[in-house]
Amino acid sequence: MESMIIYMPIAAAIIGLLYMLVKKSWVMKQDAGDGKMKEISDHIYEGALAFLKAEYRLLAIFVIVVSVALAIVSMIVPSTHWMIVIAFIFGALFSAFAGNMGMKIATKTNVRTTQAARTSLPQALKVSFGGGTVMGLGVAGLAVLGLTAFFILFYNMFMVSGEAFSTDKMTIVLETLAGFSLGAESIALFARVGGGIYTKAADVGADLVGKVEAGIPEDDPRNPATIADNVGDNVGDVAGMGADLFGSYVATVLAAMVLGNYVIRDNGAVESFSGMGPILLPMAIAGVGIIISMIGSMLVKIKSNDAKEKEVMGALNVGNWVSIALVAVSCYVLVKWMLPESMTMTFFGEADKEISSLRVFGATIIGLIVGAVISSVTEYYTGLGKKPILKIVQQSSTGAGTNIIAGLATGMISTFPTVLLFAGAIWGSYAFAGFYGVAMAASAMMATTAMQLAIDAFGPIADNAGGIAEMSEQDPIVRERTDILDSVGNTTAATGKGFAIASAALTSLALFAAYVTFTGIEGINIFKAPVLAMLFVGGMVPVVFSALAMNAVGRAAMEMVQEVRRQFRDIPGIMEGTGKPEYDKCVDISTKASLKQMMLPGLLTIGFPLVIAFVPLAFGMNNLMVAEMLGGYMAGVTVSGVLWAIFQNNAGGAWDNAKKSFEAGVEINGEMTYKGSDAHKAAVTGDTVGDPFKDTSGPSMNILIKLTCLIGLVVAPIIGNGHDNGSGTSSPTGKTECCSVDGKCSKDDTCKDEKACSSEAKACCKKETEKECCAGKEEKCKDCKAMVNKCDMSECSKMNAEQCAAMCDEKGCSEEEKAMCLSHYDAEGNWKGDE
Repeated sequence: MESMIIYMPIAAAIIGLLYMLVKKSWVMKQDAGDGKMKEISDHIYEGALAFLKAEYRLLAIFVIVVSVALAIVSMIVPSTHWMIVIAFIFGALFSAFAGNMGMKIATKTNVRTTQAARTSLPQALKVSFGGGTVMGLGVAGLAVLGLTAFFILFYNMFMVSGEAFSTDKMTIVLETLAGFSLGAESIALFARVGGGIYTKAADVGADLVGKVEAGIPEDDPRNPATIADNVGDNVGDVAGMGADLFGSYVATVLAAMVLGNYVIRDNGAVESFSGMGPILLPMAIAGVGIIISMIGSMLVKIKSNDAKEKEVMGALNVGNWVSIALVAVSCYVLVKWMLPESMTMTFFGEADKEISSLRVFGATIIGLIVGAVISSVTEYYTGLGKKPILKIVQQSSTGAGTNIIAGLATGMISTFPTVLLFAGAIWGSYAFAGFYGVAMAASAMMATTAMQLAIDAFGPIADNAGGIAEMSEQDPIVRERTDILDSVGNTTAATGKGFAIASAALTSLALFAAYVTFTGIEGINIFKAPVLAMLFVGGMVPVVFSALAMNAVGRAAMEMVQEVRRQFRDIPGIMEGTGKPEYDKCVDISTKASLKQMMLPGLLTIGFPLVIAFVPLAFGMNNLMVAEMLGGYMAGVTVSGVLWAIFQNNAGGAWDNAKKSFEAGVEINGEMTYKGSDAHKAAVTGDTVGDPFKDTSGPSMNILIKLTCLIGLVVAPIIGNGHDNGSGTSSPTGKTECCSVDGKCSKDDTCKDEKACSSEAKACCKKETEKECCAGKEEKCKDCKAMVNKCDMSECSKMNAEQCAAMCDEKGCSEEEKAMCLSHYDAEGNWKGDE
């Protein structure tokens, strides 16, 4: 049974994908409505597909260029295996396919939701959430399938069958697997930025000219930008969000696996699953999470045709909370099954601290709590009727300026509880099980990704359904029902972005810890001027990135505004409904502008860490100093990026719902105020500022910080103290065999210079005998038997004589050296130590 656990995530992924296909078939069999509805839906589908085709053609060039660069690096640098190129290509392909699949089903579900709303609200929810479920299970299933398949492939390539488990060889497996995650996040970056620019250029153009200048309702068929606006909902909130969480899912599991390998190497957790329990645990949780999300999605339903937003939100919460509860139970079972009863870890400055494996379970519970609570915090600052929204509404009465001031303040203050929540989660999960606990907290939180994505994708589907109802002039009851779903969708979109920020924050911290283990540095010392300088540079990058994204939206929106004004001016009969707008021209403007403008932010994200990593090396700077500099840069990007993501997401969401508050009517200074009033126009202006905040630059922060840390992880073996691709014996933590107990390099044949040595090396130089090494150095030479020739006695103490002999053969010990190692065992082959 233990030997089959590696295949369990693949089996779960296949089950999830099969269920997804069944659900997709059911959705596609639903009635798509009358001819006019189908025509509008086809416009949206074709516009979205045209954007994706153009985007993927551009990204194909990017993937080819990066693949060639990785191939050259793998030929020059022994620590990078050429299979990382294959992993990168497939990571990009899987991510692109997941986004494409989700967008296609969303653009086919929208019109079916409109038609279902003509029948009943429960049926409309069933259809729209069914489309979201297809998206969620598709993304999660492909992520787990791809990651697990490549792990098995690399495991069989690098790990020799029948030999004792080797953490050094597992390090090669995981370093190569990082290419898959890098490919996924690279596609996610451009999908998020490009999709965000597209959707907001159309949205801002449609709102400024349509609502403010022409005074026509949202989604009015007379507005030439309406189709582009609805297309944007799909390329931004469906394809973009899908690629974002696909990347988070993969990166989280990878980071936890890397730190699990570190747990095995330095803390001896080798009692179960061939010594791979801590590595396989996050994969197992991800696989189980897919099955649980299937169960949760089946529970989302309402019965009453008179249900309101509260009942619909309650139905979604039932599925979500049941999924979280079942994941908690599953984590307990898997931790008890896959981890030894106790492990030793080093954290809070205390080395070799023995802890119960149940503390890892405690860390997973923290991750699940964060994933649930972050939604409530986000809802408070962005939800209709909440106190912060009502304050913005009140300040809209004095104009757009005060509306914008109130929205900015709301976004800023929302960072306070959110960051405290993240800080508590980081501290708590670390206190439970070190950085492995932090990674497992992130893994548990991401286990319900399929369910979270289903809820997220439901929002833009409902939004599109309302737009189709408006443009096809359906009965008012149809629009009323779709508006209920859309209102809930706005809330889930905001909370979904909060979940994405939380996942990015914990994932990036886990990747950062994995980076430290790969480079061999002991930490990031900000008292070193180059490190402190890079910390500031890293803090700057999210601000510059946001500026580039906002400017891109502004330039594209200007083109859109001018085109919409031209059509209103030059095409006779548009306002009377007798002239037909040129929808395709607006779609074309958004497509071209988004593809052109997304390149600079992307190059900034990828280029900066590479420059920091390789330019100093070219000038002869010490490897470990460069590793610390890059670590400082990554820390700066992570902290600043999380803050900017929270601020922009919540400010934008608050402006959006402040505007929507006027649809039902709000009381300002004792008087009811509605759509069309001066206060409403001020709120619309505020929303046009908030739109790129919450849908372009804000969500892109998540991928910026994850991709930065992933690039660091990929280059870590090159700039740090990594292994030599299987030919040598150094470890992922840099404590090489050629280091003395004093942390000074012996400079023998295998240790060329001091760069290879750790400041806290426990191992003795392999050319010294055990007795010479430990004489007078009892505190520094652990147990006075840290090293005998090439063999680590702390590892031998966990083996029998036969396993030790195998390890000696693997390390190339002479017969004399092998006999010295075996002298530590009794006649039955059991460890006896020094006598």
